[in-house]
Amino acid sequence: MRFLELLNLVPFSPAALVLGYILDLVIGDPERLPHPIRWIGNLVSALEKKLRKFAGTPGRERVAGVLLALLTVSAVYCLIFLLLFISYEVSPILCFIVSALFVWAGLSVKSLGAEAKGVLTALETGGIEAGRKRLSRIVGRDTGALDRKEVLRATVETVSENTSDGIIAPLFYLALGGPALMMAYKAVNTLDSMVGYKNAKYKNFGWFSARLDDAANYIPSRLAGVLAVSASFILGYNWKASARIMFRDGGKHPSPNSGVIEAAFAGALGVRFGGTSSYNGVPSTKPFIGDAVHSFEDSSIKSSIRLMGMTAFLMLLLTLAARTAAIFVL
Repeated sequence: MRFLELLNLVPFSPAALVLGYILDLVIGDPERLPHPIRWIGNLVSALEKKLRKFAGTPGRERVAGVLLALLTVSAVYCLIFLLLFISYEVSPILCFIVSALFVWAGLSVKSLGAEAKGVLTALETGGIEAGRKRLSRIVGRDTGALDRKEVLRATVETVSENTSDGIIAPLFYLALGGPALMMAYKAVNTLDSMVGYKNAKYKNFGWFSARLDDAANYIPSRLAGVLAVSASFILGYNWKASARIMFRDGGKHPSPNSGVIEAAFAGALGVRFGGTSSYNGVPSTKPFIGDAVHSFEDSSIKSSIRLMGMTAFLMLLLTLAARTAAIFVL
């Protein structure tokens, strides 16, 4: 019976969600501490080495890529599920603590804000070169030739996109299936960031991971857009433009999901995303998202962080409501 209760995730207390969220706000993701996401990354790397030995043709590469994703996600889910079950058998209090720790590990509210603030601080204290270098920690594009406005734009774009991937989506899956499903989503996200590329090395091997990430983020990204519009209203930003541009430009992004939250942020802040960026020396032009009502300023980063924080808080409330309701339904 207890196993079935755990399957229904009754032991996951909404209080564990609150504690985990507070831990993320206070502590963030210290680089020196061991972190489950790094362990997932190590697992992906180890499995890739093993599976590539049998991937001698494009067709086998695609099959190996499917196996990589399925093995990684299922292993993460089963391991976390088992750990929660064992901890619950030992003590509900221990299960509460373990659950809170996984919530902490699955969120990135403080780290996302801190990285964005780090770019701004670098620009203010070290100039454009320092800003470019700090930006390179959080974006995949080439930063060596960016001017100040482009550094600011890239930072705000990153805050908006990662609001969905790093906060809203993990909480969405936490609401649906507790810490185990939340960490399974993080495994999907990690797979995409490691192998979900269209270059020669990964176009076959990483195709399934990329599609799986698209599917996993489809609903959360649209929920993130709606929450960002609501957060814009609460903060006194231009929520009408946020909603209008989300519907107008949300589908312009090459990603089926990233454009929704980026458009909501762009409208709220009165800025325009997109244009030409360079990746590994290869120029890439993306459609414009938003209207250039304002140019990018230092305050744009600060405003995007506030919008991210309020969007995250609204999702916290929504997740709390869902998990509290689950206690009475399951």
